Amino acid sequence: MDEHVPVLVEEVLEGLAPKADGLYIDATFGRGGHTARILEALGGEGRVLALDRDPQAIAAGRVRFATEMRLTLVQAPFADLRQVVHEHARGRPVAGVLLDLGVSSPQLDEAGRGFSFSKDGPLDMRMDPSCGEPVAAWLARADVDEMREVIATLGEERYARRVAQAIAAARTRAPIERTGQLAQVIAGAVRTRDGKHPATRTFQALRMHVNDELGQLERGLAAALDVLAPGGRLAVIAFHSLEDRMVKQFMQRESSVDPVLAKLPVLPPHAAPRLRLVGGKRRASEAEIARNPRARSAVLRVAERAA
Repeated sequence: MDEHVPVLVEEVLEGLAPKADGLYIDATFGRGGHTARILEALGGEGRVLALDRDPQAIAAGRVRFATEMRLTLVQAPFADLRQVVHEHARGRPVAGVLLDLGVSSPQLDEAGRGFSFSKDGPLDMRMDPSCGEPVAAWLARADVDEMREVIATLGEERYARRVAQAIAAARTRAPIERTGQLAQVIAGAVRTRDGKHPATRTFQALRMHVNDELGQLERGLAAALDVLAPGGRLAVIAFHSLEDRMVKQFMQRESSVDPVLAKLPVLPPHAAPRLRLVGGKRRASEAEIARNPRARSAVLRVAERAA
């Protein structure tokens, strides 16, 4: 089984506060680390509905949890959460939803997936290899301004134009089809910073773009709020500022009253907040970071569905 260490597990369990007979949704199954701990907290009547758009994650989960009757695994992006719940929850109220954003260790470690600049492989980066356009195909057709916009916005790369121009120049000599090729092109255009590889930000941006990760997150958050039963908890782990900002703003917006409507003597039912914030943001302890450096950038936010 591929090794993947889930982050902030104890904090997630504290945030979700699982009820023994509840239905919980792990909308980013990965290799099942969080799902396993949620199942441990449930009784015989509890259930977990787990989603992942990566077919390899689902296949690995079916092997790992082959005898677990309380778990249902579905290959689907979490943006499709409403439909998945409609089809598989069988009318049971949803007591909690977990979103653990980002890339799993097996995806990074397998060169053939094309996620990592440290392992040479086909330049793909799709979470679901059967859908969408690989990075290599997009880079072959995108103009400099398109590349600059994606790299600057999603990668927060200050040298985005320089990187885009370098890619455009390199592809006139030969198609950029390997992660090693792309990493070398970027390294020639960007200085190393803070000990990180020069390609770090660009690879992040391209992965997020071909997988529409921010669009998926926007739709997934709205769907999670819709499927949660009153009192149900939403827990979201983000790994970089763009995602965490979206989560923070969504939770703040849904837990606040419109200032104009707040002045009314009686608040209309449709204007009542749909969420209640549960504590502040949580980060990994130094002990967890020492065990799992990936946890360093993780931020957990939790909110509860209002009645």
